[in-house]
Amino acid sequence: MTRLNGKTAVITGGATGIGRAAAKRFVEEGAFVFIFGRRQEALDAALADLGPNARAVKGSVSSLTDLDRLYAAVKAERGTLDIVLANAGAGSQLPLGKITVEHCDVILDTNVKGSVFTVQKALPLMGRGGSIILTGSSAGTTGAAAFSLYAASKAAVRNLARTWAEDLKGTGIRVNVLSPGPTATELAKEALGEEGVEAFASLSPLQRMAEPAEIGAVAAFLASRDSSFMTASEVAVDGGLAQI
Repeated sequence: MTRLNGKTAVITGGATGIGRAAAKRFVEEGAFVFIFGRRQEALDAALADLGPNARAVKGSVSSLTDLDRLYAAVKAERGTLDIVLANAGAGSQLPLGKITVEHCDVILDTNVKGSVFTVQKALPLMGRGGSIILTGSSAGTTGAAAFSLYAASKAAVRNLARTWAEDLKGTGIRVNVLSPGPTATELAKEALGEEGVEAFASLSPLQRMAEPAEIGAVAAFLASRDSSFMTASEVAVDGGLAQI
């Protein structure tokens, strides 16, 4: 498939998990991809897998200086940008009554502020036909026990897309949300353990967790012209978890 042939993409949180799976699919479909993440070791491993049509920039979406370096690298090598997958995210459990200021700052800075400035700083490089994809979550619809800040941040991401679709009228740039359910990334499997994976798998009608490549495939659809009449939409890739 070459749906993304010649396109330039940025994927934040692109070194591992869903971001890496999306980067791999984008490259397979002909895109040149910049992955952005905080851990050099993970970035190096991803580049070894992705091949010559990928570059890596180390940094955090919470740092405006790091985002400036990312887009300076894109401009220097490629000139323009076609696709942004704002995928970097943070989430950890704390129930109401135990939420701390630090917990709030980390999650909202990464998931909300990080998404805002990842997109805003990309816009000068983007033009007609551009696609912005925000990573949401089934938790943004259903909520999740002890994940109130994470769930709220993903509900905010959903509404950013609704508003930005209005703000981007006339530009030819689309913005949509990709909302996975529980996904069997290496980090998730390590954190949950075998029993936790089985518990999460049982929640959806499909009775399993998603594979990262399944989420990456839908990201490629939203990045391509196959979704050219979609904007302000949310695509749930959650095995039906938040749909019934």
